[in-house]
Amino acid sequence: MPFSASFWSAGVGLPYQDLMSEDTTAQKPRPADTGQLFIDLGPTVLFVVAYNVLLRVSALKTEAVYIATAIFIVSTLAAIGYCLWKRGRIPPVLIVTGVIVTAFGGLTIAFHDETFVKLKPTVANFFYAAAITGSVLAKQNVWKLLFGHVFTLPDRIWTVLALRWAAFFFCMGLLNEVLRNTMTTEGWVTWHFPILYIPTLLFAVANTPLVMKHHRDDDAPPAQTAPTA
Repeated sequence: MPFSASFWSAGVGLPYQDLMSEDTTAQKPRPADTGQLFIDLGPTVLFVVAYNVLLRVSALKTEAVYIATAIFIVSTLAAIGYCLWKRGRIPPVLIVTGVIVTAFGGLTIAFHDETFVKLKPTVANFFYAAAITGSVLAKQNVWKLLFGHVFTLPDRIWTVLALRWAAFFFCMGLLNEVLRNTMTTEGWVTWHFPILYIPTLLFAVANTPLVMKHHRDDDAPPAQTAPTA
């Protein structure tokens, strides 16, 4: 998920919170904690801030994107290490993010080519879109596997949610391609974060009513039927 992703509903995409918990009983939706939000967004925010600060240091201006990329990699790995230390597990989506950031960030630094780091959101979003679509086709809906311990929904709704998010991630990948091919590096680093993340938040919120409408508690009493004569 780019998506990323600390929201509190399967419709809002909750990829980082308790996805590897051993407790598979249904739980009521709850907001993600502030620490998780920092883990999710912190590395990207550091990347944007570091780049814009370094641009204003004349001696480092030409190397700003590469130094900021190194900070991006280190902060992402630090987030992974924090999860492992504090929670004893690493959320699956954070692992995927870590691999993509390290791979494309490393290529950016090794080849001194900023194209690679700008490709990272495209690759991540296309990967999520393909993984979700593939899971639906294989009758192993990853959205249900990830969020089934939080929500009890009909299979049809799980499929709708999965396909909606797959389409959304695909569109976000295309949007990043437009951004990186039409904006300067400075413009892309500064603006790709709000341009890609704000629609994610809005799309997540837009899907919440569907989840809330169809979610049912396992311990809810069965509906009573009128006695027949």
